[in-house]
Amino acid sequence: MMETKCKKVCAECKRKIRPETESRDMINRLNRIEGQVRGIRGMVEKSAYCVDILTQVSAVQAGLSTYSEPPLRDHIKTCVVGDIRAGHDEVVDELLATLQKMMK
Repeated sequence: MMETKCKKVCAECKRKIRPETESRDMINRLNRIEGQVRGIRGMVEKSAYCVDILTQVSAVQAGLSTYSEPPLRDHIKTCVVGDIRAGHDEVVDELLATLQKMMK
């Protein structure tokens, strides 16, 4: 019984209310990346040269990498620090798992 309640509370904690300007900036960046991906699809459809496609793929990867930096920084400064101060040290394991996924 206690486990179910805990899971419900934890699931509710896994949300982040962001200022509208921050959300808008994140969405605008994602829209640009999405446009780049659509551009790559168009290149493939038009039988573009492999190196040109790979160059664009590299640009998308760099865009995603740059995109993830501010949310990661914010997550550490707010969510992780807050959870640790509240005695929820398991957030460190979650952060480490997240960083490991990001480094693949």
